[in-house]
Amino acid sequence: MNKLEKALGKLLKNDELTSCLAPVLDYASKRDSISYREIDKIVNDNAGDVLLLGNEWRLLLPVRTLKSAAWEDRLLLCEPGEPYEVPNIVRRLVEGANRTGCWDPEHAITKLFKEMVDPNWERIPKLVEELRKQSKDYRVTAVQIKEICNELGLGDRVDMLIAELKASGVMSPKLGSLAEVSRAASPIYELNPSLFIRKGEKE
Repeated sequence: MNKLEKALGKLLKNDELTSCLAPVLDYASKRDSISYREIDKIVNDNAGDVLLLGNEWRLLLPVRTLKSAAWEDRLLLCEPGEPYEVPNIVRRLVEGANRTGCWDPEHAITKLFKEMVDPNWERIPKLVEELRKQSKDYRVTAVQIKEICNELGLGDRVDMLIAELKASGVMSPKLGSLAEVSRAASPIYELNPSLFIRKGEKE
């Protein structure tokens, strides 16, 4: 078992497909995208199951979309000719796991937002953790994001931070349920579940 597989095992609770997903993520994270044929070559007959697991955890996303780049609009087709991509934050998670054997979201978030030259990069891990605490089923509203930003002294940068959180792969707009958006009276975002390994499970 290599370091990445060990780290993924903590996140995925040692799902039987962990050993298949690890080399796929390693390959894809070093490139702009990975094709179905490349995945099939790596994992033989498990390509479809690996893609379903990767998509569920927002580790590996279809490039093809129905109408927008939002995760919920990505069209998962498990067939030759289809390309898939790794969100930016997942690339940093995979890089770190390959070095240390640990799935360390805090370090990955810090590293990515520092690379993005965000002036408040040191506070972003705390922001993401507070979003997790406030979320329900990994969903959070724009109102909640604004409140948390205000609490952390980032209230003057809400719009920019939302844009950066989307670009980084930390979250994605969730617009499919208009009724849900209407009830919340606010845009809703889906947080990347791969960032929320429970405390004590990093090692």
